Amino acid sequence: MNILQINSSARAGNSYSTRLADATVEQLRAHQPAAAVTVRDLGRTPHPMLDETALNALFTPAEARTPEQQARVALDDALIAEIQAADVLVLGVPMYNFSVPAQLKNWIDAISRAGVTFRYTEQGPEGLLKGKKAVVVQTRGGIHRNSPTDSLTPYLQTFLGFVGITDVQFVYAEGLSMGPDAERDSLEQAYAQIEQAVLA
Repeated sequence: MNILQINSSARAGNSYSTRLADATVEQLRAHQPAAAVTVRDLGRTPHPMLDETALNALFTPAEARTPEQQARVALDDALIAEIQAADVLVLGVPMYNFSVPAQLKNWIDAISRAGVTFRYTEQGPEGLLKGKKAVVVQTRGGIHRNSPTDSLTPYLQTFLGFVGITDVQFVYAEGLSMGPDAERDSLEQAYAQIEQAVLA
């Protein structure tokens, strides 16, 4: 089994989402001790955003790219290769202002490539990253689950399904900024959810 862990917190340390993503990987390895783990920390090593330079590089035929364009596309290629090789994807995702961290959006843009991770057919788009499982660990300062303010869950479920990952388990740690009792209870519940998500 190959596990790909994506940490997206801007915090270098003391990140709830990273701690819970670590715990998820530990649970997975408890069941599959021989599993290989690749960790991509987008907070420590941010991926460049999808800007005009990147778009020009991607839409230039490979044989006509400049060395600079080749280098830019290679950055995205490395992320795509990681998720293609993974059997299980573990995402650590804090909520920032009702959305995902900018560094996670850059990762999403990087791995979303027509003809590689998805394709368009006469029946509509088809994801090409099939047969994988994802565990998405979300952390929030307030409480948003099952409410109109939870934009992360539908967004991430839609994106993952778009690239072919439909076996998705969500873990929530909410109310983390609502006092020490709420923080403690939420983390306890999240660790219990992790056990269930890994076995699902």
